[in-house]
Amino acid sequence: MQSIFDQGPPPPCPAPFNLAAFVLRQAGKTPDKPALSILRPQGPDDWTYAELERAVRGTGTGLLRAGLQPGQIVLMRLGNTVEFPIAYLGAIAAGLVPVPTSSQLTEPETAKIIAELKPAAILRDPAIACAGHPLQIDTDALETMRALPPCDWAMGDPDRLAYVVYTSGTSGSPRAVAHAHRAIWARQMMVEGWYDLRPGDRLCHAGAFNWTYTLGTGLMDPWAIGATALIPEAGTDIAALPELLRTHRATLFAAAPGVYRRMLRDRDRLELPDLRHGFSAGEKLSRDLHRRWTDLTGTELHEAYGMSECSTFISSSPAHPTRGAALGQPQTGRRVAILGPDGTPVPQGEPGVIAVHKDDPGLMLGYLNAPGEKAARMRGDWFVTGDQGAMAVDGQITYLGRDDDMMNAGGYRVSPVEVEAALSAHPGIDQVGAAEVEIRPDTTIIVAFYTGPAELDEGALRTYVEQNLARYKQPRAFVHLDALPSGANGKLLRRALPAYFPTRSPNPA
Repeated sequence: MQSIFDQGPPPPCPAPFNLAAFVLRQAGKTPDKPALSILRPQGPDDWTYAELERAVRGTGTGLLRAGLQPGQIVLMRLGNTVEFPIAYLGAIAAGLVPVPTSSQLTEPETAKIIAELKPAAILRDPAIACAGHPLQIDTDALETMRALPPCDWAMGDPDRLAYVVYTSGTSGSPRAVAHAHRAIWARQMMVEGWYDLRPGDRLCHAGAFNWTYTLGTGLMDPWAIGATALIPEAGTDIAALPELLRTHRATLFAAAPGVYRRMLRDRDRLELPDLRHGFSAGEKLSRDLHRRWTDLTGTELHEAYGMSECSTFISSSPAHPTRGAALGQPQTGRRVAILGPDGTPVPQGEPGVIAVHKDDPGLMLGYLNAPGEKAARMRGDWFVTGDQGAMAVDGQITYLGRDDDMMNAGGYRVSPVEVEAALSAHPGIDQVGAAEVEIRPDTTIIVAFYTGPAELDEGALRTYVEQNLARYKQPRAFVHLDALPSGANGKLLRRALPAYFPTRSPNPA
């Protein structure tokens, strides 16, 4: 059997359509219900659905009164505050095209983005770095807009441009990924296929307001079904999260693996009586971390796989728990395949590149200002992700790492994820990344870079990997770092690891 998951497409997106109107569709039904609680030591800052909709649509009016026209691009240079999602949805409500960006970008980096996008305006916190632009709307002006009369929802073709996000750039130069309004319609497949999200839930996301993972999973998805979003205020210590989850009776929790790792550090039990389960995304969840969370909390962690170009489309869930090393299966309504080098699906169980069907409503429109790049990633009806995986007979997919991160050891292709998973269970290792390093011309070895309280004995590490990995998969050197290189979204940058390898000559035996 071929590696194809296809149980039929989802229902078509209705037309006319507006992403922001869909997200806030519950406001008319439950106006007084809390939509958002910003968690603070002195007490939460609560927003009802009516207050949230009023602020969003008032912002839409203000942006139009500032002279902006539907269809124009607005660059977002805002920090980790509630202004971020309000401005984002306000722009979309009025028919503008927001471009959320990381607050960590430097002024020269924003100059490149401005030159590429030519935005009509910049929505800016003055404390956030940004290159010059003739129309900058600051946070004071944005806050004032909230009280203006509501704008009309800019309804239209669900396939029209709604927003743009930038890829992390781990595979080259960052790319502007253009998404349609229908992208939010596609996210409904995640509600059952990953979250098991219900209107009565209180979903806490540990990320910042200005991270797209938080924006989607932590805010828009719970709002679209009438649940309550909980977001810790900026600067909250990760060590304080368990108490916040207990105090505010969170039923669901979402974070990146690094957050879970730090929450569990130096603990032998974690009491979260209201929590049903947690979600993990952003990087591969190690089996050891997964096991520790379930042992210490008594709840499950459900992992998801996605990308800037298509959000999340493979995941585990309460209805479809993960099996073995698999990360999950395609969500109902998704069409996913594992392709070989010739662009056709491989037999079940064989490795290949993960691909999503061209008609998936969550798939991007394309790369802005680079229309040929999407076409270059198409293999017939399939958009290739650049990530390796293998599909079992029941549709479960095991993630094998980035195609361009795959290492070569004596002619064998080795997944860095497999090496990292083995080492992550070793005592004294907090985080690990594996990469192929050239130690002299035409000679490469696998190197493990790790963080932890102290440098570990290399002989003990060699003995450990000999016991846990086939010889061709074993790292030949180990490098202790204070921190692993990561992008603005917290993802491990494996391509940057070789630069951290010391000049000493390792023993490649």
